[in-house]
Amino acid sequence: MDLATIWFIAIAVLWTGYFILEGFDFGVGVLLPFIGRKNVDRRVMINAIGPVWDGNEVWVITAGGAMFAAFPAWYATLFSGFYLPLLLILVALIARGVAFEYRAKVDTDRWRAGWDQAIFWGSAVPAFLWGVAFANIVRGVPVDGDQILAAGLLHLLNPYALLGGLTTLSLFALHGAVFLSLKTGDPVRSAARRAALRISAVAVPAGAAFLIWTQLSHGKTWTWPVAVIAAAALVLGVLLALRGREGLSFTATAVSIGAASVLLFGVLFPNVLPSTIDPAYSLTVQNASSAPYTLTVMSWVAVVFLPVVLGYQAWTYWVFRKRVTREHIEPVPAYGGGGGTGSGTAPAAPTG
Repeated sequence: MDLATIWFIAIAVLWTGYFILEGFDFGVGVLLPFIGRKNVDRRVMINAIGPVWDGNEVWVITAGGAMFAAFPAWYATLFSGFYLPLLLILVALIARGVAFEYRAKVDTDRWRAGWDQAIFWGSAVPAFLWGVAFANIVRGVPVDGDQILAAGLLHLLNPYALLGGLTTLSLFALHGAVFLSLKTGDPVRSAARRAALRISAVAVPAGAAFLIWTQLSHGKTWTWPVAVIAAAALVLGVLLALRGREGLSFTATAVSIGAASVLLFGVLFPNVLPSTIDPAYSLTVQNASSAPYTLTVMSWVAVVFLPVVLGYQAWTYWVFRKRVTREHIEPVPAYGGGGGTGSGTAPAAPTG
């Protein structure tokens, strides 16, 4: 196995970690207006992901940086052709991050409601568009002999890609609901369990359809077990949620997301961006990679720093492992009258 293949696997691992960890963050954001009917409950939901959401985003930054360094041709062609959806994702992530920090800056219901909408859309848009983007990568795009991708937004919104977007959106929402049932106390916990069951009515059939479509159209013999694991883990996660086995249910949904990601990268290899114009124009692990020297330097950097990053993130999850309840939320001071209707500035809680 050469370094180019190793780095393809490493990038697949980074994206898989991102989808699993940032997936429940997106899910919590999507569920914010539906589960958090009161401000105190919305604060419980935000505080549940508050210590980890920005650390989870490091995975996508690292994945993008690794793609740029290890496969510059893949990065350049992909980001130029997918410019609009990736720009929308970036804007949504920026708005979401600002919303987490600014939500508690002013003590008015109108102020908080506006930032809550930013959290919702900043979570829902990436959750949907990541599925659209990766479905198109697997399906193939019109890459010509000069490695130029000529695809407009409407070309990317094909039925397979839209199903991929629905799958990631519903699966992340389910993952987030299970996370909330694991990480919060009542009444958020009970509302999250009910939400998980309702979301499963969309996530299970959409996920199953997408896995079957992917496998039948692009799959290989060895990816069949991966598709089965993804589907089985999804169903098992729902059944465990029904029985109140929250820890196991969260593990199952994480396995389902991870297996689905492995399936996508598995059916893609050895291509990194298939061409629908001519297979000879496809970008592959070999023709899109950097020079061996660059890959060697990257490998040594990863060996040194990756354990540090993983250790720090694991420590963060361990420190903030306890449930968040209403009792942990301090009352919001009312400046100018009336418990959340004043116009002054409230002291800012770190997580909203």
